[in-house]
Amino acid sequence: MNISINDIKNGMTIIVDGKLCLIEDFQHVKPGKGSAFMRIKLRNLRTGALVEETFNTNINVERARVEHQNMQYLYANGDSYVFMNNETYDQMEVPASNLKDQINFLKEGMDIKIMTYEGEILGVELPDKVEYEVVETSDAVKGNTTNNAQKDAKIETGYVVKVPLFIAQGEKILITTADGKYAGRA
Repeated sequence: MNISINDIKNGMTIIVDGKLCLIEDFQHVKPGKGSAFMRIKLRNLRTGALVEETFNTNINVERARVEHQNMQYLYANGDSYVFMNNETYDQMEVPASNLKDQINFLKEGMDIKIMTYEGEILGVELPDKVEYEVVETSDAVKGNTTNNAQKDAKIETGYVVKVPLFIAQGEKILITTADGKYAGRA
């Protein structure tokens, strides 16, 4: 389905030069001289690369229908991860290469959304913040109280995150899945 470049919105998926892209940001520019144009930040959904493109305002782009399926993470199976559809109970294996850094935040029983385009698995959408248990961390060193002093802590998935000195082993913490940073106690 083709749409005018003037009708785009943030979060929309379009096909540009045969590449499936998500519109992250756009700006309508009308210079004093010459015709108006659109400056768009696009994220390639297959490679994850972020590019900035410029388009004339009189062109049409092809809109892509990316589907989001509600799934639940079950378990890892070698180099792939098994998810179950919450409505049909169908299971789907997703290769680790499609998940990239998101593997660090997958927890058994977690509800996620899998993005697909014409049957091709593009990746997963995790919740913004997830609760994890700290399974390993060192004790705070007395006298080490510089501003924002932090230490390493390993969570139940094996991922290592920087946490404040007062976090102890066995505590539950929140981690922001977008950047993998400590967000607070749970």
